[in-house]
Amino acid sequence: MEASKRGISWAAWLSLAVFLLSGCIVGPNYVRPSAEVPTSYKEAENWAPAQPSDAIARGKWWGVYNDTQLNNLEDQVTAANQSLKAAQAQFVQAREAVRISRSGLYPTVTGGASVSGNHLSSNRPLSGTTSKINYADFQIPIDASWEPDIWGRVRRTVEASRSEAQATAADVASVSLSLHAELATDYFELRGLDAQKKLLDSTVVAFEQALKLAQNRYNGGLASGVDVAQAETQLETTRAQDTDVDVQRAAFEHAIAVLIGKPAATFKLSPLPLTTPPPAIPPGLPSDLLERRPDIAAAERRVQEANARIGVAKAAYYPMVTLTGSTGFESGVLGTLIQGPSGFWAVGPQAVETLFDAGRRHAISAQAQAAHDQSVANYRETVLTAFQEVEDNLAALRVLQTEADTEDSAVAAAEHSVALSTNRYKGGVTSYLEVITAQSAALGDEVTSLNILTRRMTASVLLIKAIGGGWNVNQIPRV
Repeated sequence: MEASKRGISWAAWLSLAVFLLSGCIVGPNYVRPSAEVPTSYKEAENWAPAQPSDAIARGKWWGVYNDTQLNNLEDQVTAANQSLKAAQAQFVQAREAVRISRSGLYPTVTGGASVSGNHLSSNRPLSGTTSKINYADFQIPIDASWEPDIWGRVRRTVEASRSEAQATAADVASVSLSLHAELATDYFELRGLDAQKKLLDSTVVAFEQALKLAQNRYNGGLASGVDVAQAETQLETTRAQDTDVDVQRAAFEHAIAVLIGKPAATFKLSPLPLTTPPPAIPPGLPSDLLERRPDIAAAERRVQEANARIGVAKAAYYPMVTLTGSTGFESGVLGTLIQGPSGFWAVGPQAVETLFDAGRRHAISAQAQAAHDQSVANYRETVLTAFQEVEDNLAALRVLQTEADTEDSAVAAAEHSVALSTNRYKGGVTSYLEVITAQSAALGDEVTSLNILTRRMTASVLLIKAIGGGWNVNQIPRV
């Protein structure tokens, strides 16, 4: 009979332990929020529905430009950029926060040792109960406390911390993508300025020859001093324009130095004029964009975090159960401290329920729900912005291609006009004003053509950035 009672008792305790360990989880289970995804890109009429090239898919998307100088610079961004290092350190903090949250699933055990000398007052109440007023107290206590996660508060906290860590990992990828794209755009802007510098240098030489022609004709009595003044004005104006390019180029060179983690004073980039058009960048399918943009992934992870915070807030409505225990040794004599009779122990559960908090828990729950609604709105806004960026740069590439073709025709016509006007001036048929007008138009068209080429290159970089730069949501660590 006694054995049966012990069996029932152990079964009851085992059932209670299983209940405490497994528990239930309050709060809503996470469901990924919906977002409107178009079936195709409006501005991609001339693009085949293909995936980005292999170079982009491998992550080092800048390889599609086949530019060794750019490749070397981009590798330095990965290795030395300080903003990227800061983002990586932030991820480490978020990852360790998961471990901190997870520690709440386990008991906390503390141990120590103490010794004290005590003197009791002879005039204390009940002083006659003991004659000993001076004594020593030696203790070696071990205390343990554990809050069983009955309602899932700790598990929801771990879920929230894990989601934040994953969002932070996606933030690192987003920062990396932005920095690499920024370097590529700065690099192509600089190379475009190198092309302008080369054009203006050659134009200055041509205008020097034109000035010499006007001076010779003036010295021969075939032209007036006005022609010489006009030629000289045009030459000096172009020289000033040529010099101004150096200011712009220096700013881009300094910006690149910071991106690769070097002082601007120690970095120099050799001139390399931009000549080739951008490669074709297939944008892929709109349905894939949600998986390829790190900022979208980060926003989605933060929705899950906010959802878990709702569960944490709701768990506050339920009793908090804590199991505490202590054991150790205590003696008035050091020689008998580690002995059986000196041992002590105590164990017991405690349950606490908040009976009145003036609406605090309700406000916290409402706050958590509102934070969730905000994160959902932010996620959907991020998705909309992502599709906008893809459409913007597809449109830019399409329109700039047409503009480039038109501008090429304008440059050819302007060069032909310069040749005709120069011959007419040499033949004495027209004034030098006609030559200046033709030369100015030709220079303006050539500069515009170079600017269009630069804009096409930067638009291609921004399109790669808009489609995620080869990143995929599977790269988020599990933490």
